[in-house]
Amino acid sequence: MDELLKWRAEFPILERTTYMISNSLGAMPRGVYDTMRAYADSWAERGVRAWEEGWWEMAVSVGDKIAPLIGAEPGEISLHQNVTLTQAVISSCFDFQEPRNKVVMVDLEFPSIQYFYHEQRRRGACVEVVPAADAIRFDLEKLLAAIDENTLLVPISLVLFRSSYIVNARAIIERAHRVGAHVILDAFQAAGTIPLNVRSLGVDFAVGGVLKWLCGGPGVAYLYVREDLRAKLRPSLTGWIAHRRPFAFETGAIDAREDSFRYLNGTPHIPALFACQPGLEILNQVGIHAIREKSIRMTARLIEGAKSRGWTVNTPENPAERAGTVSVECPHAYEVCQELLAREILVDYRPKAGVRVSPHFYNREEECEFTLAQMEEILKTDAWEKHAAAVTHA
Repeated sequence: MDELLKWRAEFPILERTTYMISNSLGAMPRGVYDTMRAYADSWAERGVRAWEEGWWEMAVSVGDKIAPLIGAEPGEISLHQNVTLTQAVISSCFDFQEPRNKVVMVDLEFPSIQYFYHEQRRRGACVEVVPAADAIRFDLEKLLAAIDENTLLVPISLVLFRSSYIVNARAIIERAHRVGAHVILDAFQAAGTIPLNVRSLGVDFAVGGVLKWLCGGPGVAYLYVREDLRAKLRPSLTGWIAHRRPFAFETGAIDAREDSFRYLNGTPHIPALFACQPGLEILNQVGIHAIREKSIRMTARLIEGAKSRGWTVNTPENPAERAGTVSVECPHAYEVCQELLAREILVDYRPKAGVRVSPHFYNREEECEFTLAQMEEILKTDAWEKHAAAVTHA
């Protein structure tokens, strides 16, 4: 018996869809209705006084519910609107001055992060992008060789978004530290589906968001800064919430706090901080190790089923290298994805990946076979063609 299915009733959308898209947006927990109502009631009944009843602290206090899921300690996380902004806060701690002005990344990195760092060339950054031979993984030795004494930052995803490949973060961190560089580990596609301990890795920074595997909805991204760096670094992307005495409204330069509030800036995004909590509470109760064990079974089932149908799988077969998503490149993959969506089978499509199928702990294992069977039926009956015509017409 699958003990994790006892949580299925907590996610209303599972009653009417085959939800295989937690890599993009986790299913909403039923408890979000209550937390959002509590937010609205607090605002309606307490008005401006609600700020004094925990709102100001939420951008750090809610991070304490994320901390156990990534191996951080209470008080070590600040919360922001999205991961690109967390990268901006980190980047603002550094001057891109020669000779240490190099940013090393891989071309399989999520595009938003690439866009951000390429624009840092205006500030003097020298960006080196290590190309990958295929869409699944990159050559680790080539990346390590690119990290030299001129390297300042190495932004790297722990799990690549297209292929779900698990990166050897420890090797990258060790190499970067040997030459004095800093690693920014993006755990967006990792946290909530594979075990992670940022402290034991010794990573300088870790970032991610709650809207995917953590079932927390949009608008909340987390930033972990290693303990010995937290009070040392000075982000220039800052604001009054980072000030030691924000309500003194002092003019002039900031007197920055030394804890995680140091990395905040303007007014916190309170509604999203309320919305994210039920999902985080459930994940902490379920436990990442139990999720990982089930995920390995489900993704193996998807890979075997896709290969038996003759389709290309753009995800590692080795479970030690694979996180929670299986990318299936079947014929007419984009159109097949559109027909799956029309049938209430929720997946997505990405170029160089195919149809991304991402079961989570609340999925029934037989939903994996059902999704593949529907893909096969769509191809056999040419049901995909209606979507090709729609794309051509558009």
